[in-house]
Amino acid sequence: MSSEVLSYREALKSVREILFANVVMAGEIPAPTGDEWRLTRFLSDRFTESGLDNIANDEAGNVAGVLSGKSATRNLLVAAHLDKIWSQNDDHTVSVGVGEMSGRGVADNSLGIAALASLPLILQTLDIKLESNLILLGTSRSFGRGNIGGMRFFLENSEREIESALCLEGISLGRVSYTSLGMARGEISAVSKRADESADGVVGVLADCVDVLLKIDRRERPAATILVGGINAGSGFNVPPLFGTIRFEIRSESASKVAALEKEIIRTVGGLLSEKDVSVGVEMVAHRNPGRLRPDHELVKSAESTLAELGVETHDEPSISELAALLEQKIPALTLGITEGGHRHSPQESIVLEPIFDGLAQVVSVLNFMDKECPKF
Repeated sequence: MSSEVLSYREALKSVREILFANVVMAGEIPAPTGDEWRLTRFLSDRFTESGLDNIANDEAGNVAGVLSGKSATRNLLVAAHLDKIWSQNDDHTVSVGVGEMSGRGVADNSLGIAALASLPLILQTLDIKLESNLILLGTSRSFGRGNIGGMRFFLENSEREIESALCLEGISLGRVSYTSLGMARGEISAVSKRADESADGVVGVLADCVDVLLKIDRRERPAATILVGGINAGSGFNVPPLFGTIRFEIRSESASKVAALEKEIIRTVGGLLSEKDVSVGVEMVAHRNPGRLRPDHELVKSAESTLAELGVETHDEPSISELAALLEQKIPALTLGITEGGHRHSPQESIVLEPIFDGLAQVVSVLNFMDKECPKF
């Protein structure tokens, strides 16, 4: 194992220019959730250049291609989500510096898409020919209201039975996610019933709603957490806002706990309707069921031992992304990070370049294990 995965790391440096070019190209293509078609076309073109079979877009906006295996009796899946949190009108320029790249979405998830696009070349460079079919999948609608809709649609409609899977995320190297948290995501809206500049009740109601969420969070930790992900109201300094929103997320390993807290928040926020000048509503926009592999599952141990050989410390980071849909379908799966980086979901989001080759060597090693061992859920 040691000499093999270390040799992968060194050999993969020969694809540096193509890989980095794919990161830049994927990074500079807008792909807001539900409008990923530009990046879908880019990935489809890369699949065509690599000679993949059965390249297809589906109704959900996913794009898939198949690298046919020698025996072709089993199907492995490697996936990366296409969408970014940024709008089409945001600046998507990727800056290349000494040892790093930066730009909106470069870590989440342009590097993951570039790794997916480059995987056929990576396997060719390492002279690896899998026995299994390898399905490469770019998934749509991962974030926010998308509710991992692309992966859900693919699993519900694919004619190929998936034996095991990997999800690729740009950061962070050493991440081995094998559990998915239960989750409920919602949006609280407050709208003034008055259309004049004296309508100042919206801010107070939003503050009360945040107070409710934070009190529940403090009470429930560590069994559950309430994350306030965004507050938006107003357009300036001198005019009271007529409407505002709060985005929040409930997370727990217990599905019943998530459901109970969701009901409590809806009920408590609903009690604020007594505010005479403001109407308040709660809309739940996404849900996940908890799922997990055992910590001693052979797929988990394969990833951990590979990282140990590379000298990378492993950390378990529960997921609420595409991994959740795979585990829900009882498919052995992991989410792996590819490199180090920072400033996630900011305009200065960044990735470090040199550790990418550790991350790719990790992906290939775990993929080899999946091809040979046929792990069961």
